[in-house]
Amino acid sequence: MKFFLDSAKLDEIDRAYHTFGIDGVTTNPRHIMDSGKTFMQAITDIADWVRREGLEGIDKFPVSVEVDPYLEKAEDMVEMARKISSVSENFAIKIPCTADGVAAARQLEKEGIRTNVTLIFSASQALLPAKNGSLFVSPFIGWKEANGEDCRKYISDIVQIYKNYGFYGKTQIICAAVRTGKQIVDCAVAGADIVTAGLAVYMDSMAHPYTRQGMDTFRKAWDNTAK
Repeated sequence: MKFFLDSAKLDEIDRAYHTFGIDGVTTNPRHIMDSGKTFMQAITDIADWVRREGLEGIDKFPVSVEVDPYLEKAEDMVEMARKISSVSENFAIKIPCTADGVAAARQLEKEGIRTNVTLIFSASQALLPAKNGSLFVSPFIGWKEANGEDCRKYISDIVQIYKNYGFYGKTQIICAAVRTGKQIVDCAVAGADIVTAGLAVYMDSMAHPYTRQGMDTFRKAWDNTAK
């Protein structure tokens, strides 16, 4: 399973790459806002970082960038996606999972502009983007589970459907809005291709009180070993 960072902050991207070896980045309008930069400055800075690290190529290090969320017509999404994609060959264009969004993604894939169909909240929504060849789909986890849903079957159903019809691995499943280590594990068990989470989530997933207890135990033994 691949691990993407859900962020538009360069310091977080750099730390996550050099600490955990993240495989890509996902951004959204909220992450761009949190970066404190304009939209174009934020995505250009990420593109420059990718080049400095020698990660050019969407197959090497994909970066998802979302179109203006006010755009509702397919042709408008396509027009903006073309402009975004011209900034970096690493960019996959995030398109909302609506009828017009799927139409836009279908057209962009025909043009060789890779897409990430996002804001997916059901297995049925994940079907048409895969049929039309989108590189990624992003079923959301955290938002649903925050409202009392258990997402394990939802993700495993998408994985099984993709396996049934030869979509698995061609359209990659990014479990998005991941908030906990348990959700990371649930997605891994289900067979999702990717999880994307914030840096704090990855840091928390590496923490366990028994690890700390074990370190303290071994430190005491170290200190009391004959010198």
